[in-house]
Amino acid sequence: MNRELAWPTFRAEWIVYEDDDIIVVDKPVGISSQAADSSRPDDIVSRLKVHLEARDGAAVYLGVHQRLDRETSGILLFSKRREVNGSLAKQFEGRSVVKEYVAGVTGWKRGERATLRDHLAPGTGGRVDVVKPTDKRGQEAITTVKVGESNGERALLKLKLETGRTHQARVQLAHAGAPIAGDAVYGTSLASRLLLHALSLSIAHPTTGKPLRFAAPLPREFADWLEHGYRGEGIYDDDDLLTRAIVRAAERRYSLGRSGDTTAFRLINEEGDGLPGLAVDVYDDYAVAQLYGEDGPWSAEARRSRVLDAIFALGFSGIYLKVRPRQANTIVDARREEFAPKEPVRGTPAPESFAIFESGAPTLVRLADGLSTGIFLDQRSNRAKVRELVGGQNVLNLFAYTCGFSVSAALGGAWRTVSVDVSSNVLERGRENMIAAGVIDSGEHQFVADDVFAWIARARTKERPFDFVILDPPSYSTTKKSRFSSSNDYADLAAAVLQLVRPGGKLLACSNNRGISHQKFRRLMHDAARKANVEFSQMKEMPEPSDFPAPPGVELHLKSLLITRAR
Repeated sequence: MNRELAWPTFRAEWIVYEDDDIIVVDKPVGISSQAADSSRPDDIVSRLKVHLEARDGAAVYLGVHQRLDRETSGILLFSKRREVNGSLAKQFEGRSVVKEYVAGVTGWKRGERATLRDHLAPGTGGRVDVVKPTDKRGQEAITTVKVGESNGERALLKLKLETGRTHQARVQLAHAGAPIAGDAVYGTSLASRLLLHALSLSIAHPTTGKPLRFAAPLPREFADWLEHGYRGEGIYDDDDLLTRAIVRAAERRYSLGRSGDTTAFRLINEEGDGLPGLAVDVYDDYAVAQLYGEDGPWSAEARRSRVLDAIFALGFSGIYLKVRPRQANTIVDARREEFAPKEPVRGTPAPESFAIFESGAPTLVRLADGLSTGIFLDQRSNRAKVRELVGGQNVLNLFAYTCGFSVSAALGGAWRTVSVDVSSNVLERGRENMIAAGVIDSGEHQFVADDVFAWIARARTKERPFDFVILDPPSYSTTKKSRFSSSNDYADLAAAVLQLVRPGGKLLACSNNRGISHQKFRRLMHDAARKANVEFSQMKEMPEPSDFPAPPGVELHLKSLLITRAR
């Protein structure tokens, strides 16, 4: 696969203006203005620098004077010489720079023109809050608003930001009762993307003093949203909008796509990427497209073909198809061709079994083996956390599947792992994963094919307490000996498992049941503690995986709590 095709370092057409002193770009959605992780420089500055140095064959300097949120598109200006930084900084700090934005909002009630004056301060979880003017943490934010076009409750607002506070337009408009469409942090209105665009920037040239105005065309999604609202499934009938959405999703995964040590991740996450009913996962050179619901948006073959063609155009060697029921408790024959064709629907076949990597750790996957591939990609960060925490420990992995957590524990230095699953076939694949990772002989590793609920009941008297336990049950489970529904039975299961955790030990409890909210999941774990007559010294919510974004107003399906049992 040509990763430069799917994840180009930089596109020359993003450059709006350039001379010896400054360079101006039209930043796409999905690129941050500064590197969040210094080991993975995926920000616009780093990528522009690589592009210029490759183009010019010499080192370049870029001075940063403004920023845009990752999901905001539009005009950004950088200096190319240190000597002009003083002039530019004076203009930005003195508010003589004119910054014009366009925002798509619902619910604007403040007339054709208004000025928003608020005081903003850092909140929790990366949010910014509006605070009282007397709050010493607050900084004044001023935004002037003019209604451009409107259609019922929807409107395109023209904004001038007099100040440059973090999340300024998003916070102020939400506080004014008109949140920006597509804002997953401050809003609830669906859109194909965050409808905020830095339209233009007016400034005096730092050397000549000549007035300059740089503009970036308003992306098509704004006018389309104003006319139609959120397209939903209709996006699959528009080639241009569909391609733009897929390219945006790919851009958001640039650091993963260009990573040398992680080769499997989610490329498209349904409505979180503006593509309802569609999930696409990357497995090295191959992609797996998952269509949710046997009918709905996928009843038209033309839509399927349009989607598969657009994904294939990113440069994958082959694409496999999985058709999944919308309800998790709907049982289908995972090996039927209509649900999981054995042959790729585009491109060439993948090897029957091959290794993908997460931070260098291998897992063997099979793309043509029914609906499952051998790994749950949304658990990548949790596997990394286990690897980080379990050195020298005794680890239990329940509902182990192909033992991804057990492999991570062994790589992290666990002296013992016990993997329990009802299927001997998946445990054998887990053993193969241990061998592929080179850790099968690194400690004592047991693979127990048994009904997990029955094993837990016996383990209280037969097993020593574990230092670390992973509990990641399916939402629904039926075996010869037991039936399980996470909505009804999770607390009882967790109570039994807590008895296997030593005082001071840890439990990583997970649920992917979409019907269980984060708040309810915490309550279930507190219920489990009471039933088990144990106390927690800490309950920490694990961070959400970056490649599984949720749409506005919706929680991610995966809930993960890292719990420490009190001593």
